[in-house]
Amino acid sequence: MSLEYREITSGLRFPEGPISMPDGSVILVEIERQTLSRVTSEGITEIIAHLGGGPNGAALGPDGAIYVCNNGGFNWRYVDDRIFPGPQADNYQGGSIQKVDLKTGLVTILYTECDGIPLRGPNDIVFDRDGGFWFTDLGKSRLRDRDFGGLYYASTDGSDIREMVYPIPGGGNGVGLSPDEDVVYAAETPTGRLFGWNISSPGLLSEGQTAGFANLIESASGYVSFDSLALEENGNICIATIGPGGITVISPDGQSIEHVDVGNDPFTTNICFGGPDMKTAFITLSSIGSLISCSWPRPGLKLNFQTN
Repeated sequence: MSLEYREITSGLRFPEGPISMPDGSVILVEIERQTLSRVTSEGITEIIAHLGGGPNGAALGPDGAIYVCNNGGFNWRYVDDRIFPGPQADNYQGGSIQKVDLKTGLVTILYTECDGIPLRGPNDIVFDRDGGFWFTDLGKSRLRDRDFGGLYYASTDGSDIREMVYPIPGGGNGVGLSPDEDVVYAAETPTGRLFGWNISSPGLLSEGQTAGFANLIESASGYVSFDSLALEENGNICIATIGPGGITVISPDGQSIEHVDVGNDPFTTNICFGGPDMKTAFITLSSIGSLISCSWPRPGLKLNFQTN
């Protein structure tokens, strides 16, 4: 499937984590710039807060604040006019979960560890209807080794964080909840795999749910990587796909797969849905620094606490 796209803005510094806002703007992170930024509907970029490290996934919480997964930062490569993330930053000091007050820009660090084990590279985040959030940890890569990743659940007040799945050998990237919130999905980046774990109650997985092939929904064909994801209202999982540059749409049973081409950036990293009918898709093309939009053929799933 091929769609028509509109570039909202360019010149962003490796954008990810888009959030559709009711005023038509999109809040996102610029990882290389280390900021939480707002892109207006006219394409003007405004800095909300400087976050340091490597702000990655972002989500609107029940209190109206933005919650950010900070991966601790990368060393960057610059090729022509493109930006590419490299290994763990030389000044890396750990990963964290941050909270940003949209009115004041105040940044609060909620979590840097779980059960005494440091977070390595928190990546993506989604809230359930009870106001808790699931987030992934991709881990960090160095020149000759890398961390495992995992899946976590935490509260917004900084008092409770739980390791739910470990390890995710290739690292946990995109995370999302099924429409009934009975499955939590996570994408494994380097393998192009999508996993799903059954949820028994908010913040708890069903007995026997562990990482591994029993929880595999789909594995991509060819040499591609899966990044962030969003769900359609019908339950399809839309995964930003690095390599061919596009969105891979997978049905919940893994039986139907469709690739949506989005243009000339192999680093297609994030997708979110908004608009009055939830049929506007916002997509980040990270290496070229663009935020684009298009009319999506089906409505996206409205996120908890999303007001548009």
